[in-house]
Amino acid sequence: MGVGTQQPDFAEFYRSAADECLRAVLVSIGDQDEARELADEAFARAWASWRTVSRHPAPKARVVRTALNAGISRWRRRRREIPVPDPARVTDLPAASGASASLVDPRIMAALMRLPARQRQVVALRLILDLDTARTAEVLAIAPGTVMAHLGRAMAALRHDLQPELEQENRS
Repeated sequence: MGVGTQQPDFAEFYRSAADECLRAVLVSIGDQDEARELADEAFARAWASWRTVSRHPAPKARVVRTALNAGISRWRRRRREIPVPDPARVTDLPAASGASASLVDPRIMAALMRLPARQRQVVALRLILDLDTARTAEVLAIAPGTVMAHLGRAMAALRHDLQPELEQENRS
């Protein structure tokens, strides 16, 4: 497959997957600038090995996993802790397609940022990319039961954090 046939296939994949993958990375790491850089790097790597990536059973998940791995590599190189970002700043990120709408509701993003990183990753893959439990477990290299445990804990924490706000909105 030459570049001529490879490029249109990848371009279509990018158009259909960019926002979702960026949103999943953003939810997983919480920093908008870092999420954009990692997603861009992951898509560049996907383009470079598109023949392999296009045959992957879940190419979007592979891109997100690549972005998360790149983030871990950056963190290891820096060897310093990165502070949790301001949730208001995180939600100002425009969609990859150029739209000016926020990718994630600020209240939800703030609640997500209070979750442990692995729980955020599970939420991103299961709920944003709509992967099943087995595929999520494979992407994160954890057991399917661990995926379910993390998702259950994350959903309970999110319900606890967001329920008062939702009840207040319903009363208004």
